[in-house]
Amino acid sequence: MRAVVIDTNGQFRLAQRPDPVPGPGEVVLRIRAAGLNAADLQQARGDYPAPPGWPADVPGLEVAGVVEAIGGAVSGAGVGDPVMALVGGGGHAERIAVPAELLLPVPPGLSWAEAAGFPEAFSIAWESLVELAEVRPGDRVLITGAAGGAGTAMVQVAAQSGAHTVASVRRAELHERMRALAPEGTRLDVVTPDEEAEHGPYDVIVELVGGPDCLNRVELLRRRGRIVIVGVQAGATVPLRMFDLMLTRGRLIGTTIRGRTPAEKAVLAATVRDSVVPLLAGERFRVPVDTSFSLDHCADAYARLGGPGKFGKVVLLADQ
Repeated sequence: MRAVVIDTNGQFRLAQRPDPVPGPGEVVLRIRAAGLNAADLQQARGDYPAPPGWPADVPGLEVAGVVEAIGGAVSGAGVGDPVMALVGGGGHAERIAVPAELLLPVPPGLSWAEAAGFPEAFSIAWESLVELAEVRPGDRVLITGAAGGAGTAMVQVAAQSGAHTVASVRRAELHERMRALAPEGTRLDVVTPDEEAEHGPYDVIVELVGGPDCLNRVELLRRRGRIVIVGVQAGATVPLRMFDLMLTRGRLIGTTIRGRTPAEKAVLAATVRDSVVPLLAGERFRVPVDTSFSLDHCADAYARLGGPGKFGKVVLLADQ
């Protein structure tokens, strides 16, 4: 099969790899589409290695495709089933072996590109906001870097939870597209980063960008507010105004999914399967796709991922 590999210079290129064989509890997917994430670029830089058991040099954390083969001790999955999954790596290829307990059904009518952009973004969004930050109706929630794949998911989950959501988007030309994501009857304000303070204070701030000044936003928290750190593409080492955090009795929460144990990932997949996929199937959530590229043009896909002005997910489409 063809797969994208990261070479010794940190560049992406296509190579031939053996077709995977399903082990006990696994299925092999014929990949139809795969989402791109900042973690892929971080892996190429050597900053975010794949966890044990996943390919060390094939990126790709979310896939959508058709079950092609089934290993032993698998129930609830059949050959030909359309599924999607959040994986530890290896998704930017034509096939992948995936633990069956990570599979999510693809709702009817969803395109392969949309399905490929769902698992990572909405898994982290649901867990961050609903389970960790415990967002409640009426909370004021700030999402930074909101125009990317994770950001557009966060905005929709926060709004669906009944929050007054504030999406921080640097490029004004993307603001109207962001407003269109608000479910009917919910409140969504779209601002530039320098307007964030005017719309505070906030019960929850989701940090998707990072950078040296990102934790200065602690001054925008309401009492007992929460800051959830999800993305650090602009820098992972930052100072913290600890006294400001103490005065608000605030909480600083960090989270990531890739390095979790298989059991932890299975629990998260079950939560998403039961609570989030039905909302996607009911068209309460949407997966904006910025651009799609074939495997042959994978270098262009990663360049788009690392460039400015995206709205939603960048996706690779496997050749059929």
